[in-house]
Amino acid sequence: MTKLRRSLLTLTIAGFTFFSMQNAFAADSEYTTKSGKKPVPAEELAKANDIQIQAKNEQFAEKYPKQYNSWYKTSESTEATPAIEEDPRMIVLWGGYLFSHEYNKPRGHFYTVTDVRNILRTGAPRSDKDGPMPMSCWTCKGPDVPRLIAKWGEKEYFSGKWFKAGSEIVNSVGCADCHDTRSKEFAEGKPSLNIARPHVLRALEVIGQDFDKLDRDGKRTAVCANCHVEYYFDPKAVNNVVFPWFNGTDVDSMEKYYDDIKFKDWTHSISKAPMLKAQHPDFEIWSMGMHGKNGVTCIDCHMPKVKGADGKVYTDHQIGNPFDAFESTCANCHDQSKEKLQAIVKSRKHDVQESRIKLEDQLVKAHFEAKKAWEVGATEEEMKEALQAIRHAQWRWDYSAASHGGHMHAPDVLLKVISSGLDRVADARSALAVVLTKHGVELPIQIPNIDTAEQAWKAMGIDIEKQRAKKAAFLKEVIPQWNKKALENGLIDTLPPAK
Repeated sequence: MTKLRRSLLTLTIAGFTFFSMQNAFAADSEYTTKSGKKPVPAEELAKANDIQIQAKNEQFAEKYPKQYNSWYKTSESTEATPAIEEDPRMIVLWGGYLFSHEYNKPRGHFYTVTDVRNILRTGAPRSDKDGPMPMSCWTCKGPDVPRLIAKWGEKEYFSGKWFKAGSEIVNSVGCADCHDTRSKEFAEGKPSLNIARPHVLRALEVIGQDFDKLDRDGKRTAVCANCHVEYYFDPKAVNNVVFPWFNGTDVDSMEKYYDDIKFKDWTHSISKAPMLKAQHPDFEIWSMGMHGKNGVTCIDCHMPKVKGADGKVYTDHQIGNPFDAFESTCANCHDQSKEKLQAIVKSRKHDVQESRIKLEDQLVKAHFEAKKAWEVGATEEEMKEALQAIRHAQWRWDYSAASHGGHMHAPDVLLKVISSGLDRVADARSALAVVLTKHGVELPIQIPNIDTAEQAWKAMGIDIEKQRAKKAAFLKEVIPQWNKKALENGLIDTLPPAK
C-alpha cells in the first residue's frame, strides 16, 4: 500500500461518528440509517499531511505520451450547449437556484476549470468573503483539489467561499485525480489507480467497498465515483462533500436520507417548496443497469484499450461516446452492427426524454399553482402535503435529467423513476387543487408563456443581462489575476482556456 493510500485511510477510518445538530436539522437521535453510519463531523475530517501531489497534467506528457495526448483530445469537445435555453422549463423548475441562470450540457474534462469559472452559477465574487458558492464547488474540478486537501486538511479546504481557491485550482481533471502518480507502480507504467479525496473513501466504505480490497474492475469504477455521483454539501460541518448513500444508492433511499435529516438545497422562489438538486448520479444508475450488473465498467465503454501506431496497446483517455470507438467498446461484447445498436439506444433515449418532458410540464404547473395558492392566502399547514410532493417529484425528474447517459446505462431504472415522479406530481396537483378551490380560485389557473428562455427568465423575475454583465466583468478583471498568481507560483505552465 502506498504512503498516499495509508495516509488517507488513517485519516478517514474513524469518520462516521455523528455530532449533534445546532439549528434547522434533526438531532442525531431522531434518525437512523440502514448502514448504521452517518456523516463525519468537522473535527474528524482528514488533517493536513506531507503528501506532495503533482497536479500539472503536462508533467506526465513525456513519460506517457499516448495517454496524455489522448486525454488532451478531450479539448476537442469545445461546444458548451446551453441546455436551459433549449428547454426553458428548467428555468422554472430551478427557480430561486442559480441553475436557473445557466446550465450547459457537459463537455470534455479539459474544460472543467474553465467551465466552473465561466458559469453564471459561481457568480462574480471579488473577495474570499463574497459570492454565492462555497469552496466545495471546486471539489470535482481537478487534481489541485487533492493537492490542497493534503496541504490544508479537509476542514480548511472546505471552509469559506469559492473565491478562496481561484488561483490554486487551475489544472483540469487529469492524471492525479485517478492515479497515484507518486507510486513505484505508476513509475513502472502500471495504472496504480487511486482515490485521493478522503470523502470518496468514506462514501465507498458506507456501501461496503474498501478501495484497497476491490478488484481491478471495482477500482476502475470507483475512481469515476470521485465525481460522477450524487452528493451534497453538509452544512452541519463546513460544507464538506457528502454522498447520501447511508440508506442505499437508489433514488428512494437517497430521498429518505435527505428527508430524515431535513435537508434542502434551496427553497423554490415561487412555490416555496423545500427542494433537492440532483447532481449527476452516474455511478449509482450504472450500478443498477444491465452493464453494471454484468461487470461492464465505465472504463470498458468510455476509455477502451486501443492499439497505437507502433502496434502497442494502451488505454485511450479521450473519454467520450462509446460509439466513437465502436470496435474497441461495444463490439467487444455485442455482435449487432453499430447502426442497429445506435438505433436501440436512440429509441431508449427518446422514451426516457418523452417521459421526462411530461414530468417537467406537470412540475411547471405545480410550481405556479403553489404560487397562486400562497397569493390567495393559503397557510403553511394547507400547503405542507403539496410542497412535499413537489419536492419528491422534482427530485425524481432531476435524478433522471442530471445523469450522463442514464438512458444507456439503465433506461428501465430511469423510466421507473420518472413514472414515480409523475405519480408524485399528480399528488401535488391534486392537493393544490383542493387548496385553491377552498380559497375560491377557479381552475385551471393561467400559466405564463415560457416558450423561450427569455420569457421564462422574465416570468421568474430573473434579470439575466445583469448577471451576464457582472460575470463578464469578473472574467475580465479577476481571472487574469488568478492566472498570473498561478503562473508565478508554478502551478501551471499554460493558462486554462478562456472559454
